[in-house]
Amino acid sequence: MPDPNPAALDFLMTRRSRPAKTLTTPVPTREQLTPLLQAAARSPDHGKLEPWRFIIIEKPAMARLAEAASARGAALGLDDDQITKGRGQFDNGNLAVAVIEVQKPSDKIPPIEQSYSAGCVCLALLNAALASGWGANWLSGWPSHDAGFCTGALGLAPQERVAGFIHIGTERAAPPERPRPDVAGITTWLSA
Repeated sequence: MPDPNPAALDFLMTRRSRPAKTLTTPVPTREQLTPLLQAAARSPDHGKLEPWRFIIIEKPAMARLAEAASARGAALGLDDDQITKGRGQFDNGNLAVAVIEVQKPSDKIPPIEQSYSAGCVCLALLNAALASGWGANWLSGWPSHDAGFCTGALGLAPQERVAGFIHIGTERAAPPERPRPDVAGITTWLSA
């Protein structure tokens, strides 16, 4: 018989991301953020490649990233709404952790599994922040997928990309519950 952890299961059954635009100060200090990063680094990692790393984006860097997103969006010919949306998470952000996927050569671990591991790190960091009482949200958007922005603004190498920006702060208001998937409708049981 397994040894259940009802508190952990209850957390997972009731967890809810907080909209990034509702997060405010205070944000975690470096000392408070470190255990959250340690929890995230315990994510599944086939082959122990550590195909990810962290970039901590503090408030002073947010303005620079907002301007970089605006300039890059204009260079790409994006419309004003796309540019505003792309720079918005940096205009409104106080603290974010960029989880950077770092593709590493491996004969045993295919690139897709390294991508999955980076995604696991994003979710683990999000959940660690929520479990610690912070509000948190996992964002991406066009800047996270644009190589020019990632190279110029974040200094990423060619084999790196943003898996997600995890915004962490103090929530102003708890969001309402939203509809959840019908698990029975998306589950197939194979018995034989």
